[in-house]
Amino acid sequence: MSEIVANQAERKNINVFFGLINLAVAFVVVSGLWFVFLHPNGVMALYTPMYGFSLLVAFVASIVLISKVTDFYPFAGPSLGTVSWGLVRTIAAVAIMLFLVYGFFWGFIGRFGITYFSPYSIIAAGGVGAEIFNARENASTAIVYLLTAFLWVALTWSAGFGQWPWVGVQRGPAALARIGIVGLLSTIAYVVLFHPHVCYLFFPAQTMAGVEPWWSKWAMTSSAYYNLGLLLSILMWVIVSDVLWEGYPWRIVDRKGQGNLWRGLFTLIGTFVLGILSFMALLAAMNIFWLEPFEGGQYTDAPYFRYLHAGEISTFVALAAFIVKTYFGNLVNGPNIWVRAALRTVAAAIGGTLFYLFYYSSLSTFLLGKVPGIAQPEDTPLVWTLLFLSVVLIQADFFAGWPLIRKEK
Repeated sequence: MSEIVANQAERKNINVFFGLINLAVAFVVVSGLWFVFLHPNGVMALYTPMYGFSLLVAFVASIVLISKVTDFYPFAGPSLGTVSWGLVRTIAAVAIMLFLVYGFFWGFIGRFGITYFSPYSIIAAGGVGAEIFNARENASTAIVYLLTAFLWVALTWSAGFGQWPWVGVQRGPAALARIGIVGLLSTIAYVVLFHPHVCYLFFPAQTMAGVEPWWSKWAMTSSAYYNLGLLLSILMWVIVSDVLWEGYPWRIVDRKGQGNLWRGLFTLIGTFVLGILSFMALLAAMNIFWLEPFEGGQYTDAPYFRYLHAGEISTFVALAAFIVKTYFGNLVNGPNIWVRAALRTVAAAIGGTLFYLFYYSSLSTFLLGKVPGIAQPEDTPLVWTLLFLSVVLIQADFFAGWPLIRKEK
């Protein structure tokens, strides 16, 4: 059955009215989770903001690791039903998240390799700001950067390279091989794009461990928010092209639909170009509203905020894209892929705009207990967006859309 027919069949199983109900339920679930784990007056109050940010990035990375990198190995098979496998995968993702943050980064890498990945190692090293809150925020910042690089590499590999070069290889060895290559490329991306900034978070700067941020001369900031915003803008197009455009135009060079070298390179370069264009367009739009930023500026005048905000806006659109696909069956399923892709992208842009307006409204300030206003140092919408995204991804990937989508017998 062709992918178009498959999409149409899936669309029949999705009722827009029930999609709206599912979206409302997901919103309630997200609000409940936020109050328990992240609300400043809630149970655990993990939103500091970087500590909670790092945990959520690790959780989304765990979901992507299971669904995209390992292709659900070993969490798949006829031994369990859809709901049972969904629960097993969710528990596994939580366990991987906890292991990554507290075991791998805090307990291993930060203890035996790179100091700044563990707050306790930072405190033990001494120096200015070596107390638990600042140390945990700095360690969390490094974790956020590395796992963002992982998400970019993992999703780009899945959308472009696919099963290449392990087509026909057993699932176990192929999964381990993909973990290896994605991990290697993620580490390289992190070292170049983010490590220089983390080395300069401390006083004195760790000049023997990292170079001076190479982007500071033209970005008017040494903050890696420049690269984070750009990477999130690129990642938005990876997601949009994969879930809304059905893999086009990258799949034009992949007749078998399994992924290959040329499709991977086409995806990598194409999404990079689209990401740069949208990144520059968002920055230009901000200049219209807030005038030009300047080096040393604060709040909306800060260059680093403009770059991060471009990434935040892109992530709103990425969340909306997943919702359009998961809860509304991609809305438009006509015969012309380019018309379908254009209309779905417009729908995602509208959805992203609605999320933006909600997050910066007084209602959001009340529900989330966040700092009101835009460009507050204590707040980033990425945390709420990632929490919502994790709920959508769990339902879409771990539970195969259940109960909204049911497999036909």
